[in-house]
Amino acid sequence: MGKRVSFRLSLTKTTKKGLEVKQNLIEELRKCVDTYKYLFVLSIENMRNNKLKEIRNAWQHSRIFFGKNKVMMVALGKSSTDEYKDNLHKLSKCLRGEVGLLFTNRTKEEVNDWFAQFKETDYARAGNKATFTVTLDAGPLEQFPHSMEPQLRQLGLPTSLKKGIVTLLSDFDVCKEGNVLTPEQARILKLFGFEMAEFTVTLKSMWNSETTEFNQLVAERKDELQEDEEEED
Repeated sequence: MGKRVSFRLSLTKTTKKGLEVKQNLIEELRKCVDTYKYLFVLSIENMRNNKLKEIRNAWQHSRIFFGKNKVMMVALGKSSTDEYKDNLHKLSKCLRGEVGLLFTNRTKEEVNDWFAQFKETDYARAGNKATFTVTLDAGPLEQFPHSMEPQLRQLGLPTSLKKGIVTLLSDFDVCKEGNVLTPEQARILKLFGFEMAEFTVTLKSMWNSETTEFNQLVAERKDELQEDEEEED
């Protein structure tokens, strides 16, 4: 008989490590509250990791935190009774969806001007909404090699090879404006060079450490308010 090996996973260590990471993040965030003059909540549309890296590089004089909304809420405080500084719980309520925290000594005008220019179009992903209608005209698709024809057909395009050239046999509606894109539609749009997603960063709210004043800079979206209500339920 072979030797039996007993293996037991220690959940205690894993949990302890996770709690330690959260606690370190909370302490780091509170240290930033004490250090920097302004705190902004940044709302991000069409998240792209390479763009976030660019932002971090450009704002090395400040501190930026993305993700872990619930932990950041704990650090700042969820209500007036447990907030780290006056009015921080109001800013904490803005931590819904794709958002980040920016701690900086730059003024609101400087921050707003920089992010207003930081926009870039990209290919939409499945789940994004089509920003315009796309219809492909029937005819030869000479931009694609003949080896691509089976892949195009698999995506739902009515194609075939005619004299070795990939040909669209009839007009094809890829998407309608406002519709949520499927993986196949997103792939077709990318293959044909249609960019529908725009990476943008909006200043959602700000907090001044010297006056402890909170300012809502843009209105909450309906989906974020609904998310907030569901969490409270």
